[in-house]
Amino acid sequence: MSGHFEALPGGGAAVPLDEVEVAILRSLAVQMLELIGPGDEPAKGEDPLAALFQDGPSRPPSDPALARLFPDAYGDGDEELRAASAEFRRYTENDLRARKREDALTVVRSLDGMVMGEEGGRLELTPEQSRSWLGALNDLRLTIGTRLEVTDEDEGGELYRLPDSDPRKPMVLAYLWLGALQETLVETLMP
Repeated sequence: MSGHFEALPGGGAAVPLDEVEVAILRSLAVQMLELIGPGDEPAKGEDPLAALFQDGPSRPPSDPALARLFPDAYGDGDEELRAASAEFRRYTENDLRARKREDALTVVRSLDGMVMGEEGGRLELTPEQSRSWLGALNDLRLTIGTRLEVTDEDEGGELYRLPDSDPRKPMVLAYLWLGALQETLVETLMP
């Protein structure tokens, strides 16, 4: 896995990807969509504007990865802070979930639209798609890092020196690869 994003003239980014890389990225994005869950589409005949103002959940998710993607706004403090976090979550989580879903869908759609040859293909993204990819790569890394229980203290730690026999090894490699992709994509988006 060696693809790194490069800036395109006029904005956007491009990265060479082989079939395995495309399959991994697509699979991770689909898993992200499953983790986040389906969007709440208004029922037939319902006012779509009313759906925009529908209250969201007021409790943090019980899944640690979802809790990392949708953290409390004001931390885990006293009763007043918990109430403020619940209120903030009620009005923001649905929109945040929708944006994360759209970012993951952008990854899937752009990968599905790639023309692949014997050597792989070259994914070219518009500036808008690049921003969606950046969000999706970040969400994927947060999710994988949570599942692996990565902390700030782990940077350069034992997790990165796992033996090949460790069942976490493929996810660690994916985590590191996504980090490299994310870093090079950020560099292409900087003026």
